[in-house]
Amino acid sequence: MAIEAVVFDIGNVLVGWQPERFYDRVIGPARRKALFAAVDLDGMNLRVDGGAPWRETVAAVAEAHPDWAAEVQLWHDRWDEMFSPVIDQSVRTLRALRARGVPVLALTNFGRETFAFAKGRHDFLNEFDRVFASGHLGLLKPDPAIYAVVEAAGHAPEALLFADDRADNIAAAAARGWHTHHFTDPAGWARRLVAEGLLTEQEAGL
Repeated sequence: MAIEAVVFDIGNVLVGWQPERFYDRVIGPARRKALFAAVDLDGMNLRVDGGAPWRETVAAVAEAHPDWAAEVQLWHDRWDEMFSPVIDQSVRTLRALRARGVPVLALTNFGRETFAFAKGRHDFLNEFDRVFASGHLGLLKPDPAIYAVVEAAGHAPEALLFADDRADNIAAAAARGWHTHHFTDPAGWARRLVAEGLLTEQEAGL
């Protein structure tokens, strides 16, 4: 079956998501390593991605770790600096696919409030034909159930091409019969779209 829709992850595919890089810049690598060793920030973020309230979740973790309270609070107060930079070539491929009439979906681990905030900052996040976001669904990649939700919306697995930066998310999609692309750089993703006949080299910016 030919590919009928393209599915984008968002973090590290369309916009960089490297909180460690932010903390390295703000508090230095040594303190960042100590912070991440002392506080389960990844677990906190997963709770937000799963639908927990953003401000309250961060505030509760900050209160539970008074020695690191100010640093933890940055996860809310300066989150927009962590969600950076925009990966311009990926945005161009998203828009090129839409211009060709190819349905473009998002499948993303993203909190309800953080995604609303991000959409207010980045217009292209409002340009998907449909978004499947973990915070709204109460499901997280790579749980097979979140891929099943996409399929239930009327998309046969073998008709989907999915780009994600995480190997475990890709493996879960591939196990269901999706075409997949392990995203490492935007040029490689653009070349894959050309190889699939979805864009020309010119449209892909190659």
